[in-house]
Amino acid sequence: MKVALITGITGQDGAYLAKFLLEKEYKVYGLYRRTSTPNIWRLLSLGLVEQIELIPGDMTDMASISNAIVQSEPDEIYNLAAQSFVGTSFEQPLVTAHVDGIGVVMLLEAVKQINRRIKIYHASTSELYGNYKGNETSQLFNEKSPFWPVSPYAASKLYAFHQVRIYREAYSMFSVNGILFNHESPYRGLEFVTRKISNAVSRIKLGLQKTVELGNLNAERDWGYAPEYVEAMWLMLQEPAPNDFVIATGEKHKVKEFLELACEYLDLDSAAVLLQNEKYFRPLDVNRLIGDASKAKEILGWKPKVTFKELVRIMVQKDFDRWEDHLKGKIFAWDAINDPDTY
Repeated sequence: MKVALITGITGQDGAYLAKFLLEKEYKVYGLYRRTSTPNIWRLLSLGLVEQIELIPGDMTDMASISNAIVQSEPDEIYNLAAQSFVGTSFEQPLVTAHVDGIGVVMLLEAVKQINRRIKIYHASTSELYGNYKGNETSQLFNEKSPFWPVSPYAASKLYAFHQVRIYREAYSMFSVNGILFNHESPYRGLEFVTRKISNAVSRIKLGLQKTVELGNLNAERDWGYAPEYVEAMWLMLQEPAPNDFVIATGEKHKVKEFLELACEYLDLDSAAVLLQNEKYFRPLDVNRLIGDASKAKEILGWKPKVTFKELVRIMVQKDFDRWEDHLKGKIFAWDAINDPDTY
């Protein structure tokens, strides 16, 4: 039986990955911060809590990282832990740098010292590309495209990206970067615009609020379905040699389109429920991020299946069902108010 250690297991990807690996008959351990305990609702909702071993720790504390590795003795480590919200990184740049940058080096160094045979997947991000000039054209970004980060989050992730590469080349470690473009689901954090929209329109339809406040409606993103993306993470570690991969759909859609489709699904007028608020505009924003996953398709055999329209439907329906259950007095394992999707 293979053993996996997942950092950031209480987040969207951590929960879906744990489910995926359990179905592959892995023994799964999860590193979590005690302050992340409220986020355990995802694991509860997916019925995973009794099937995994949770280990308390922190990505800013190498001793606890080392302890988790020694305790779990993993064949594979999936590093999903991060301060993962771009907006928050402008408000908390030092925390972001410590967790998303230095924390990754601590993990790599711990593996180097304890057992270099452990395979490491690191969750990188499409935000690395930022506003590079090609971003203004029809160009799709792949593994060879230049990086030009425009947020403390992206800059910290860029540092981690190169550290993963350096440890791979300098110490012959199996460490890979998954450059995943935006991937969403009903388990996305409420601070992310897709889930903010699906949650808000559901509440509006049920009379629980009147408007949804958004910032830049014209930002274009490549949105995929999270359960499909965690499969790509696993596939990367099954390769005979370590390699970095872009995971994306190759399709672009505006925030405005997501809102319009979500409202259409619930028979709402998007113009009537929208309230634009300047406070949701970032100091620097990325105008468009669209990925080219040709390498993953050719080598890993991976390709997206769920369409953009289907993704919106899945998210809106789930949030609508949650709030409808709430109004009926049903108890369910999620927290609609306090849901920080960090590490």
